[in-house]
Parts: sequence; structure tokens; C-alpha cells
Amino acid sequence: MRMVDLIEKKRDGHALTTEEINFIIEGYTKGDIPDYQMSALAMAIFFRGMTEEETAALTMAMVHSGETIDLSKIEGIKVDKHSTGGVGDTTTLVLGPLVASVGVPVAKMSGRGLGHTGGTIDKLESVPGFHVEISNDEFIELVNKNKLAVIGQTGDLTPADKKLYALRDVTATVNSIPLIASSIMSKKIAAGADAIVLDVKTGAGAFMKELDDAKALAKAMVDIGNRVGRKTMAIISDMSQPLGYAVGNALEVKEAIDTLKGEGPKDLQELCLVLGSHMVYLAEKASSLEEARQMLEKAMKDGSALETFKKFLAAQGGDASVVDDPSKLPQAKYVIELEAKEDGYVSEIVADAVGTAAMWLGAGRATKESTIDLAVGLVLRKKVGDAVKKGESLVTIYSNSEQIDHVKQKLYENIKISSTPVQAPTLIYDKIS
Repeated sequence: MRMVDLIEKKRDGHALTTEEINFIIEGYTKGDIPDYQMSALAMAIFFRGMTEEETAALTMAMVHSGETIDLSKIEGIKVDKHSTGGVGDTTTLVLGPLVASVGVPVAKMSGRGLGHTGGTIDKLESVPGFHVEISNDEFIELVNKNKLAVIGQTGDLTPADKKLYALRDVTATVNSIPLIASSIMSKKIAAGADAIVLDVKTGAGAFMKELDDAKALAKAMVDIGNRVGRKTMAIISDMSQPLGYAVGNALEVKEAIDTLKGEGPKDLQELCLVLGSHMVYLAEKASSLEEARQMLEKAMKDGSALETFKKFLAAQGGDASVVDDPSKLPQAKYVIELEAKEDGYVSEIVADAVGTAAMWLGAGRATKESTIDLAVGLVLRKKVGDAVKKGESLVTIYSNSEQIDHVKQKLYENIKISSTPVQAPTLIYDKIS
């Protein structure tokens, strides 16, 4: 088999066989196939696409390029959730304890974030003492005991995907649905889950800005999961404005605590209940989505979701008293209100621009080497559709520097106010199973 023949085959619009895809991924991972040939193939895929069979074969070839996590010692059906990312996306912090509190095992492998705010691990490290450096055996033991644990991503998971993603990043081939879908799903499958719930975002703050593209990506990922024996479902949700109110690490932990009490922002709470219901249903802990939702609402009301969060934090070295006293989380030196300049209705909050403003404060990483300030960030006081009076706060800015004129400017430019009433955006556009 020669790589040049396979590039030509894909260039001319033909489907590659599983054997050919395995040859390519194995050769590329080992370094036998050079970057310039892989770039040519990625561009051919970008223009010619892949069949559902090819995409599933590519996913599994990347899964088998490195180690896989064996979760068979964890009792029950392990359900993982993946979000395609956004601004103020606090869902994992809420969903983990919420779903675990009704008996569904959540064995979560998370990374650190590059972009607007930290990843799930950075956010959890706002809790004094919390750490994810635990052995695989300890990880499995904690999930069996508390139904929830979080571990850092291992470097040996899907090395082919890491190598291919870095190449796609510099060859203008990132935005290809088969390549995105196989990249995401290879990591989820290698991480050992039996079932996967996907939260595919669409809008200004999402990777897929257009609804049709988000639907195509969701369908591709659900198809891969189900083809390779993982029960998979997807929700398509809005990211035209940030989810919830908080954007920033410690601020999002506090918001997650409020949401677990049933006192969080309506949009965040609703999305968590929808995603969580699907997780409980796939784990076969409920016979319908309605029953699953009732179980989760009860766990919020009776305090068991919050209690599970405390146990989880304490088991991984965290100071669980922050749940009752969030003032123990990192605090910013300056708290500044961004006041509305006119009366009206909030007509637009550009999610990715708000994320950039939070990153400028230090809430996120511009590069892998950047350090995160866990205390800083933004809390929205108004969302799209809300009425606002001149002088009222639009956003509370939490900063450790007084020099934030550029942050204020960015926010004023990207929070639009209309003189006429505006409809709030749809939160959930579609479900794909």
C-alpha cells in the first residue's frame, strides 16, 4: 500500500477502506508517513468528505493509536458528556454531581482550557486543595464509592488525533465535519464511557456558528458513537450569548453551587436538566426522559446533588466548606460595575467577545504557557431580552488590576441595547438520537 495512491483515491472522491485508514493512521503516528502527505490527505478529505463508515473507521483507528481507559471495574453504565465548548459553559460542574446523586457513575477525564476561561480542571482548582493527580486505581475506587471523580487527561490517549489536529490547525483543514467528529469521538471512546451525551453549541460563541453545521456535526458524532457500540445522543444548544451569568473560574464554581441548589440562572439550570435527563436515561436509571428529569429536580430540591458535590470535592483533597461559604473561593481585588448608557432592551451579547474580555482580565489562557488568575472574570447582570435602565449594571467586572478600560470598551461594543423589546434566543434547537 502506498500513501500517494490513497491520497489520489480520496482526491478523486472514492471511499477509503478500513484497512487503508488503519494503514494511514498507524503510519502517520509512527512517523513513517510525512506531514506533507498527511496534509494532502486532510485537504482531500476537507473537499471530498467521508462516508459514515469511513468516519467511524477513522475514529477507531485514532482510538487504537494509543492507550485506552478500562472502566470495566466501575459498577453500572458509565455515561460521559461532551460539550463542543463556549463561553460560561459551567455544565460539567453541575452535571457531574447532579447525575451522580441519582446513582449514575460519572468517571470524568478533563483537560485544561485554552481560550476564554480555564477548562473543568482549572475551574475545580479554584477550590483550595482540590487536585486531579490521582492514580487510575484510585479514580475507579472513587467513582465506585461516590459515583463521581475527575482525572486529568493522560498524554497517551489518542496520540494520532493530537498529531493530526496540530497539522489541521496549520493547513486550514480544521473545519471539516468528518475530521472534527472523529477527533472528538476518538477521545470520548478511548476514555472508556459506555454511553455519551453530546452538547453541540451553535451561535457566535460556538465553533459551529450556523445551526445547519451544528446539526451536521451532531449527526456525524451520534452516528459514529452508535456504529461503534456506544449509545450516543446529542442536544443542539444556543451559544449566541454566554450560558448562565458567570465567565471565570471561581465565579463559575459559585454559579454551579447556586445551580445545584436550584437557584442558578434559568438557562444553565434548564440545559443541565435536559442533558442530565439524557445521561440518566442512557444509564438505564429511568425508563423515560420525564422520569429522569423528575429524579434530577428532586436531587436539587432535597440537597442530595449539593451533598454529592461536597463529597466529591473532599475526596480529591478540596475544601468542601466552600459550598456553604463561597467567600473561601479566590476573590478579586476590584469589583467594578459596567453601567448601561441608555434605557432599552438588551438585543445582543456577543458570546466570543465577552469571552475575550474575560481572557484579557486573566480568566483564560492565550497560549499553553499562560497562567490563569482563578479569581477574575465577569458576571452578566442582564441577558438578551431583558429590560435595562440607564445607570443599571450590565456586567460586574472582577479584576486584580485597575487598568481595565480596554475590557470595558470591548464589553460596550459587544452588548447592544435596542429601544424596542427583543425576544430571548431559543436555548435548545434540536435533539439527535
